[in-house]
Amino acid sequence: MDPRRMFRSSVPAVAAAALLVSGCTGGGAASSASASTSGGSDSGRAAEPAGPAAALRPFYGQKLAWRGCESAGFQCASLTVPLDYGEPGGRTIRLAVARKEATTPAKRLGSLLVNPGGPGGSAVGYLQMYAGVGYPAPVRARYDMVAVDPRGVAGSEPVECLSGKEMDEYTQIDQTPDGAAETTRLAGSFKGFAQGCEKRSGKVLPYVSTVDAARDMDVLRAVLGDEKLTYVGASYGTFLGATYAELFPRRTGRLVLDGALDPSLPARQVNLDQTAGFETAFRSFAADCVKERDCPLGTGSTAAAADRLKEFFAGLDSRPVDAGEGRELGEALATTGVLTAMYDEGAWPQLREALTAAMNGEGTPLLALADTYYEREGDGSYSNLMYANAAVNCLDLPAAFSGPKEVEAAVPEFERASPVFGRGFAWAAMNCAYWPAAATGKPHRIVARGAAPILVVGTTRDPATPYKWARALAGQLSSGTLLTYDGDGHTAYGRGSDCIDAAINAYLLEGEIPPKGERCR
Repeated sequence: MDPRRMFRSSVPAVAAAALLVSGCTGGGAASSASASTSGGSDSGRAAEPAGPAAALRPFYGQKLAWRGCESAGFQCASLTVPLDYGEPGGRTIRLAVARKEATTPAKRLGSLLVNPGGPGGSAVGYLQMYAGVGYPAPVRARYDMVAVDPRGVAGSEPVECLSGKEMDEYTQIDQTPDGAAETTRLAGSFKGFAQGCEKRSGKVLPYVSTVDAARDMDVLRAVLGDEKLTYVGASYGTFLGATYAELFPRRTGRLVLDGALDPSLPARQVNLDQTAGFETAFRSFAADCVKERDCPLGTGSTAAAADRLKEFFAGLDSRPVDAGEGRELGEALATTGVLTAMYDEGAWPQLREALTAAMNGEGTPLLALADTYYEREGDGSYSNLMYANAAVNCLDLPAAFSGPKEVEAAVPEFERASPVFGRGFAWAAMNCAYWPAAATGKPHRIVARGAAPILVVGTTRDPATPYKWARALAGQLSSGTLLTYDGDGHTAYGRGSDCIDAAINAYLLEGEIPPKGERCR
């Protein structure tokens, strides 16, 4: 498993090798410039001003120079924003923006901004690969579909940390250390990762918080000519959207927050809850698997299947299997491969086949799932997904643990939450302990008092963003309404439920909020 607080928006199935984006934290941030345009929560923020401060007006008044993208049918542009909103007259950065214009312009409602999660997922890539062509046709007919890569991500001043070879080594580090030597090596890998980020991207690391990204979204909203923001955010994108509503409640329009995070939780609890979420998802997979004659975990009980998987992981810890092209599948990458398939129940048959192969000494299929998670290319290069993920997470919340001693004390609780994955998740939560940029955020409730009605969507067996987080966020938001999907996988919109899609479409197109307690299957 990767040492990150990770969440994904699961759009197409993993088997399709489409965009599977990671995601992230639930904390609130008070960035270098949080004082000037915030409001609407119980976290002590100042009242929201009617318009931008004088120093920010040039950014709000800029014109985008649209041009054709490499993807046919889309337009691309660059948005200029201050690196530090506390000093808007200083250094600026350029953010990658893309759009696909409404297919029925005569009935256009405005712009619909989308974000797939992360932190670290490319919103521009998500738009071009999925949202701009895969969102329901009635929504695409009436909205310009728009995306901006958040600062630090993909085309927007990307955070860089390691070479491809270094990242290969990093992803293979044993994350269930046995003894002092392995613990020291794991801590050293976290330190090395952080040092690599500081060396390559130290100047931007203090300025990639979720608050900064939300402020960028308000600049984009104004530049697009929209009075209020209309937005669909998945996974970490829900925290980004909620943060926007907190900062700019009166500029908040129709917001869909799908696969929601609870911003009131500290990092340790975020990790513990997600540990339990993946255990729930695995048990659902196992219950399905043992019904199949080809289940590599046996055809008995789900408990026996869990024991079989733990044994398999333990064997790989000391005896990795061949994965071709000079690579091996060890415990860490095998665990990541299994976790990847938990995001989408459509990937369960693929996981059964991959586990069967790995248990017979062929690690390539399971390694391919892990590579999808990390966005590793065939040439050994990586996207900056994991680098941006750490950079944002470690700013948004204080570290879950300060070092190995605290992790060791917490391991039993994590193992109770997940006998299969708990130990690895506990050690993974140490990643921010050595981060070079101090956290600027803290856990807090987001109320967004004065915002228009906000639709929060939760999936009952979501592995990455547990359902109770959606309930919590909907309860915190002064105008929040919870829509429940009783099902498996991560997020709900566009994943096969006509009930969910119809409810969200009605909200986006007509402003209709589902009845209280609405539940889809």
